[in-house]
Amino acid sequence: MANFGVHAVSAPSDSDKPVEEIIGNNSYHPGVAGTEYDELHIPCPPHTTERKLMTRVDWQLIPFLCILYLLAFLDRVNIANARSFRLVEDLHLENHEYNTALTMFFVPYIIAEIPSNIFLKRFSPRIWLPTCMLGFGISSVCQGLVQNYSGLLATRFFLGLFESGMFPVDFADLSVAVPILTRDSPEEAKWLTEEERSYIKARLQADQGHNAADRKTTFRDVINVMKDHRVWLGGFMYFGLIVPAYGYAFFAPTIISTYHYDPIQTQLHSVVPWVASFGFSLLTAVLSDWMHHRAAFALAPLSLGLAAFGVLLRVHDNTPVQYAMLCFVTMSTYSVLPITVCWFSMNLGGHHRRAIGTGWQIGFGNIGGIIATFAFLNTDAPYFKNGYSICLGFTCLSGLASVLYLISIYRENQRRKKAVRDVGLSDYEKSELGDLNPEFRYMY
Repeated sequence: MANFGVHAVSAPSDSDKPVEEIIGNNSYHPGVAGTEYDELHIPCPPHTTERKLMTRVDWQLIPFLCILYLLAFLDRVNIANARSFRLVEDLHLENHEYNTALTMFFVPYIIAEIPSNIFLKRFSPRIWLPTCMLGFGISSVCQGLVQNYSGLLATRFFLGLFESGMFPVDFADLSVAVPILTRDSPEEAKWLTEEERSYIKARLQADQGHNAADRKTTFRDVINVMKDHRVWLGGFMYFGLIVPAYGYAFFAPTIISTYHYDPIQTQLHSVVPWVASFGFSLLTAVLSDWMHHRAAFALAPLSLGLAAFGVLLRVHDNTPVQYAMLCFVTMSTYSVLPITVCWFSMNLGGHHRRAIGTGWQIGFGNIGGIIATFAFLNTDAPYFKNGYSICLGFTCLSGLASVLYLISIYRENQRRKKAVRDVGLSDYEKSELGDLNPEFRYMY
């Protein structure tokens, strides 16, 4: 999570320069080569190393975020397990009302994603995040107490509304974001020494720009970001994966029940694919971080999902094979999702472009959740050919978008390599341009 590359020496060490100069030279993004430095060009406090300090930060942050996301995802999709225990009968749901209830979650989630990122910055994280968490918790409790279809729709709506305020966290900056998530500024993180707080503050300023915390995000910022075709490709990369991801999450018990298991056995058998996904996702994340590479890990695992959906479309009388394919589906989809978000976020330079871009990716991508809610219908049981075909097609869409994105950033890097490096931009202009700065280099 907190590994940063080291480059060859060809200029004076950053340790010999004033911190202000280092920050000023890197307010746009950590990608300029030619001197020995960590990715953000900030000298580490002498009593520790960057790796040790970032590991401490990770241990302060990651457990909290893991529990937060676990609970959020659990309450988002456990309606699928409730369906196996007479949810439809108890609430007297008819026709496609269950699918409509699933869809209701995504309506506010999609609409509120970008505004929520803006409000997070405007109201401060320590106010906005706890407020959303409280609303999300109340909605989850109420969802378990509903007595009719209208109540289910209402709780699903508010669940989606409050969850939109909790995600996305900026995956590329988790290691330096903990003071912001728990406090309004690094200076308030009491578990850090004065030198460590100054170091982390410098990293935040270098990554976001001096003016990022002061200038408010405007509608014009949104328009400018959305003019970039790579931002649209990032949305489709995520959009294509969300359909199979939620298609499985919302209908796994329904699919597994067609293998002639009773409700208890269905619940138990729904666990193994998630365990397989957990292990494979950790493996790909560790390898991706170790190799400092994202593109291959955003593309290669998709082959597992494509093969699995192909087999599920053809094999209908071999339960062990079908069950193994469900494991491959989760391993493929859920390992690629976080890497895709991380890869895209890392290539968005500047605070405003990153906040808007990640909000767009998650918000637009979750439109796929609406499609997924109607992918597996009771009328298609037990083979669900339409559902598997839809998931196969959208997995291909994600792969195509990722390939086009890779080609686009490669060509842009090559173009910038041949162009004039120093065009006389001020630090403020570099901060505002973000990844559009001619000195920026996209990462693969």
